Amino acid sequence: MSEYTYVNRELSWLEFNRRVLSEALRPDLPLLERLKFLCIGTANFDEFFMVRVAAIKRQAEKGNYISCPTGIAPTEQLSRISAVVRELTAVQYNCLLEEILPALAEEGLVLQRPENFTSDQEAAVRHRFQQEIYPLLTPVRVESGEPLPYIGNLNLYAAFKLRYEDGDRLFGDGDENIAIVPIPSGLPRIWYLPDSEGRSSFTMLEDVIRSHAHTLFPGYRIDERVLFRITRDADMGVDESRDEDFVEAMEQILEWRERSQAVRLSIDAENCSLTPLLQERLGLHDHEVYYKPNPIDINPLMELVNHPGMDHLRAEKWRPMEKPQIAEAAVIWDAIKQGDILLHHPYESFEPVIRMVTEASEDPEVLAIKMTLYRTSGNSPIVRALERAAQSGKQVTVLVELKARFDEERNISWAERLEKAGALVVYGIARLKVHAKALLIIRREDTGIQRYLHLGTGNYNDKTAKLYTDMSLLSCRADLAYDAGQFFNAITGYSAIPALKRLILAPVQMKNNLLELIKRESQKSSRETPGRIIAKLNSIADPEIIQALYEASCNHVRIDLNVRGICMLVPGVPGQSEHIRVVSIIDRYLEHVRAFFFLNGGSEEVYLSSADWMPRNLERRVELMIPVDDPDLREQILEILELFFLDNTHAHAMQADGSYIRVKPGKGDEPMQVQHAIYRMLRKQQKSVPMYEKEFPVRRKPG
Repeated sequence: MSEYTYVNRELSWLEFNRRVLSEALRPDLPLLERLKFLCIGTANFDEFFMVRVAAIKRQAEKGNYISCPTGIAPTEQLSRISAVVRELTAVQYNCLLEEILPALAEEGLVLQRPENFTSDQEAAVRHRFQQEIYPLLTPVRVESGEPLPYIGNLNLYAAFKLRYEDGDRLFGDGDENIAIVPIPSGLPRIWYLPDSEGRSSFTMLEDVIRSHAHTLFPGYRIDERVLFRITRDADMGVDESRDEDFVEAMEQILEWRERSQAVRLSIDAENCSLTPLLQERLGLHDHEVYYKPNPIDINPLMELVNHPGMDHLRAEKWRPMEKPQIAEAAVIWDAIKQGDILLHHPYESFEPVIRMVTEASEDPEVLAIKMTLYRTSGNSPIVRALERAAQSGKQVTVLVELKARFDEERNISWAERLEKAGALVVYGIARLKVHAKALLIIRREDTGIQRYLHLGTGNYNDKTAKLYTDMSLLSCRADLAYDAGQFFNAITGYSAIPALKRLILAPVQMKNNLLELIKRESQKSSRETPGRIIAKLNSIADPEIIQALYEASCNHVRIDLNVRGICMLVPGVPGQSEHIRVVSIIDRYLEHVRAFFFLNGGSEEVYLSSADWMPRNLERRVELMIPVDDPDLREQILEILELFFLDNTHAHAMQADGSYIRVKPGKGDEPMQVQHAIYRMLRKQQKSVPMYEKEFPVRRKPG
């Protein structure tokens, strides 16, 4: 156990989801924004159990080896996780059932339960049930002493205890019989109902099925009925020695997830004999069973967030801005030649990135496109542009990271399409995930070959670029372009560690560089002239980085950390971290930027990065850290970083015990919301140019 203090990683993540759920509790937020945060919290829990809880459960079963720097054993972690999740689940459902749904009903968006249907609604539901639902339902009997039928990960099921009443029986000779009915996943979960009062009334698919379940079991009486959902282990790595059939190996992993070990049972009945039966058949402990009132899966309610006619229940929309130099340029290459360009999504449009790839695909002077793809949207305009480029004969090289968890199937599909179009597709690197975000375009010009770059903190995903904050750099600087070429050669072919001049690469350089940067700040710091580090990240969990920050704090370095999620570092501990503060922001956009500032004795340095300060990013992933050399861009990033520590409406300050306290305006202070402040700042710095209404800009003649 270390002499330093840390927060357990999993408990820190739960504190993050507590902050997410706290937004749903805010009466000052619009109702549908509050509902959105409840749904986000539910989706977060699903992934947490599939990945983190599953991994800890395996550790507990393989000897309970303590690997956490806090010294907490896996079995104890599981116990603490269960207690916190139950607490947060109770808060979540109390908010949904006692506050949000009743308030939405007052606004005319009404969840109707079957027992409250009007005669018209009951008739409409009965007709629709017979026509659309009943033909899809397949009851499956559960034999005594036999395994359960196939139960898919995160799918919804109804279980019934049946008692024979009359008629000839085809199966079974006991008084009690068990059947399971899968809720069809291909049907919408929300069903809208006729309403004579002009309201938007709806019900849930599972309620309709449960209320009409008697039609599935003629001759039997239903004694008990429950809805349940199980979460399975999704934290399984692919056999990366299978280079010759890597795609097939990934497809087997996807199949394995559907039948892997269960780690959680969610059920909507506490005192029901079906619960222990399901628990025993799934091999789950008591702490792995979670009671949830109906609806036990809140995720489908996200559909209501965009319900038409409810704009007054949503936050005001912000239209993305576009850089004037990009909007006014006939071709994007002309804009980039004027100097490095910083994009800050989603305040600023993601369209320039799409435009860059689109124009490259159509420009006869573009010779080659090289790109990394980690996560993309389902109908990605970038991937379609890459297809067109390859089909037109351009040299297109794409590293598609098939190991991007939960996006594997989509990435396999894109990879196959790109290969068919003629692109050279590389399926990642053995034992490493390629998480770097890089695009390199090689163009023939009058002065010779010119290279254009896009390097960023976020994925090439046009959908999430509207929801996540990210920064990226457009450049044609020779030093960055040279490094990018070396980087692509290294990840697509065979190469020794590339001798990069400006870009910093993980896993071979970045961690040591960060430790040196922190150490240098410490060496240049004194009580009279303290050093300064500002870092904005999603997570901090690397013990060596944390230790270096602790040591820098002891040398009077002022360290401000804006960490959205996991933070294993403990701030404010005398003799360890008294000069460190940690602030987390939860607001309309998901904070996703990774940016770092080092005072460096007055010779300031600013970096953007694809990597968080976690062991997996720094030691087991291919990541890039990008220096920002333009003084104006450095100043802009620094100004934005400092704003995060002025927020007093959506900020949570981490305490020395690992908990967080919401920051509130002091007496006489004006409320300050950092995301609003950034939006206003960017609008003031540049004229607002409406983003393109169409998916692609008006075609420009290549110059």
